[in-house]
Amino acid sequence: MSELFRTPFDRHSTTSEVIDGVDLSGKRAVITGATSGIGVETARALASAGAEITLAVRRPDAGEQVAADLRTKTGNDAIHVARVDVADLDSVNVFTAAWAGPLHILVNNAGIMMLPELERGTGGHEQQFATNYLGHFALALGLHSALADAGGARMVTVSSSGHLFSPVVFDDLDYRFRPYDALGAYGQSKTAEVLLAVEADRRWSSEGIRANALHPGAIATNLQRHTGGLKTPEPYRKTIEQGAATSVFLAASPLAEGVGGRYFEDVNEAPQVTSRPTRLGVPGVAAYALDAANAERLWDLGTTILR
Repeated sequence: MSELFRTPFDRHSTTSEVIDGVDLSGKRAVITGATSGIGVETARALASAGAEITLAVRRPDAGEQVAADLRTKTGNDAIHVARVDVADLDSVNVFTAAWAGPLHILVNNAGIMMLPELERGTGGHEQQFATNYLGHFALALGLHSALADAGGARMVTVSSSGHLFSPVVFDDLDYRFRPYDALGAYGQSKTAEVLLAVEADRRWSSEGIRANALHPGAIATNLQRHTGGLKTPEPYRKTIEQGAATSVFLAASPLAEGVGGRYFEDVNEAPQVTSRPTRLGVPGVAAYALDAANAERLWDLGTTILR
């Protein structure tokens, strides 16, 4: 196993610190789920460094409010809004078909968490898998040519330590045999997102596209609306600025140049683990989430589903 990639940053580092001195003038970025939480902060940080930003959001009216605020805060007028609902493949396809020109940064940030009841989305697939993985997979495929045309692009996928609660259960992705489990379904979808980064990097790195996944940390956002709010004890929580730091680092820092196919947390690559850590604050990525065979199998499965 290769040596872990280390940076000068840690769990306390903020977006302002990791973006300091970075010039993204001439770069174009797409960020999903950028109407709240770390999505907004990721957009703010990249815009502050001069990037042209497209907020790819489910509710364009809310996106326009965010964009107006970010233009004022950053002095960057090149902040646009487009409708992209990753739970609705038609909206994804409309967006990707309309995109013109290169794309330097794609941040797959949108997501849903722990739906209390079994719901089905694209193709009858369990909704968290359909939204968190399939929607972003379709988006990445649709924007592949634009990423390749950038002459050096980065795809950043926001996963979660929740992936430690389940691998991708290929024989029963959609809970047609197992009783539905909200945490297990969420975990499976987050493992799928790590595998997306692994396989995208393997397939596309020769075209200058590098892909990584990350755990942002415990941040109080709208994501926890089905869980009754953030349950993590105060000492292990992060601010929005700290939570978005790893996304921004992977999207923009020159220190991450040429790095791909990895899983980060606290702005550093996480070590592989063979069992779920029993203590809070212990970093780790499950070996099954980085497994090359799993990544290829999921990619092939996703391609079949989207046909």
